[in-house]
Amino acid sequence: MESFVLAGGCFWCLDAVYRTLRGVHDVVSGYTGGAVPDPSYELVCTGTTGHAEAVRVEFDPDVIPREVVLDVFFTLHDPTQLNRQGADVGTQYRSAMFFGGEDQRDRFEAARARAADWWPGRIVTTIEPLGEFFRAEEYHQDFFAKNPGQGYCVAVALPKVNKIRRSYAEWIVS
Repeated sequence: MESFVLAGGCFWCLDAVYRTLRGVHDVVSGYTGGAVPDPSYELVCTGTTGHAEAVRVEFDPDVIPREVVLDVFFTLHDPTQLNRQGADVGTQYRSAMFFGGEDQRDRFEAARARAADWWPGRIVTTIEPLGEFFRAEEYHQDFFAKNPGQGYCVAVALPKVNKIRRSYAEWIVS
């Protein structure tokens, strides 16, 4: 197993998408990239902690290639928006990849370079060393599946899930 820690706006969207992929064994929503130990959702939402809403995606690279996991990341959010995704604004919604070693850093840089060919405008995704990852509160885990009728899920997460289902159909769990 291998894991990537990725931030691309609200973690509910990333969580919902990655849970649909073959070869992904676990997705944990959480916070990383900041200086405040064990932050709460409410504190992270203030934008003062330095943390980003992120997911830790645990996957089997013998089932789903690392490049696919990373290309999905750059497909499901807009990496040209600085410190925001749509109406979600603040550094906690930044586009970021948190590396746990030089190999990951190199893979992240290659994925960001590939994505630059797909997106008009400059990619603002940061590549940062992975510090401590704090698991988000339990109600954030698998939020989309538990709350499919919730307004944000219907308006924001579902279109992203559907986009990935169309673009990466061969990797979707049936």
